[in-house]
Amino acid sequence: MSEPTTLPRPSRRGRLLRVGAALAVLFALAGYLVVQYVSGGPGAPRCVAGSGGGDGATFGMSPEQAENAATITAVGLAHKMPERAVTIALATALQESGLRNLDHGDRDSLGLFQQRPSMGWGSAEQIMDPVYSAGKFYQHLAEVPDYSTLPLTVAAQRVQRSGFPEAYAKHEPDATVLMSALTGRESASLTCTVAKNAQPGDPARVREDLTRAFGRGVVPAERPAGSDVVVPVRATEGTATPGAGREQRGWALANWAVAHAETLHIARVAYAGRVWSAEDSADGWTAGSGAASGAASPGPGGAAGGSGAGSPEVRITVAS
Repeated sequence: MSEPTTLPRPSRRGRLLRVGAALAVLFALAGYLVVQYVSGGPGAPRCVAGSGGGDGATFGMSPEQAENAATITAVGLAHKMPERAVTIALATALQESGLRNLDHGDRDSLGLFQQRPSMGWGSAEQIMDPVYSAGKFYQHLAEVPDYSTLPLTVAAQRVQRSGFPEAYAKHEPDATVLMSALTGRESASLTCTVAKNAQPGDPARVREDLTRAFGRGVVPAERPAGSDVVVPVRATEGTATPGAGREQRGWALANWAVAHAETLHIARVAYAGRVWSAEDSADGWTAGSGAASGAASPGPGGAAGGSGAGSPEVRITVAS
């Protein structure tokens, strides 16, 4: 009978290599999942803005980024800033924070625009409020002579005084797509794919957030019962482009609501015969009908639209 063969024991180095390879795979998988969630990859909530300009340009983002971009745009509308100013603001926030409301940064920089309390931008609490921080950016931008005719990166740098003054330029194409969608220049041009709402929404909070972003008077003072927030689209209200039509204003409001759907638990947004719903959010904006699709309310004579008739409206329904 032959002697049993003694197999060589695995070396310590070999075991360490195998353990290291396994850990590397696990870290890579974890990193992939984090990136997919943050960037709105497959399986995660995701928003897409399109320019509608025939070039097929789009910009994909997470709901958090869409919400912040919509807030920056709405504040620009409330301040009656031109579209160029909105584009500059969006490009600046893309560079400074990736459209995320960061609670950290270089030295004491905070928020969407990485503004510094020590440099007079406001308190840390104020800067972390997207409505406040966007308003301060527009305030400083308006003080830059001829900012609308300057190259975008030059105008942004005169507000931000960044150590990387040329960095804003690369974001201009994406900022332009966002501006076109969120100012309502392009109809039904923002859509978000979100999970079906598991929690009920609060119509009062929707009204409050609309008022903070777009200014007082955007929603009627009366608060009807039910889960709908009805926002009249008035031709006299400001838009990013002086003289822009009522329909553009309506799409700015409607796209704001879609961008905030996840946070505010919005189930449905209807305007101008189109409907977006959380339940069918993968379908984007679809055709609707009647008052439920945001068509004009009938005037005294019973006809919708036209002179003397009721105003068109954006109808926002929260989850119940």
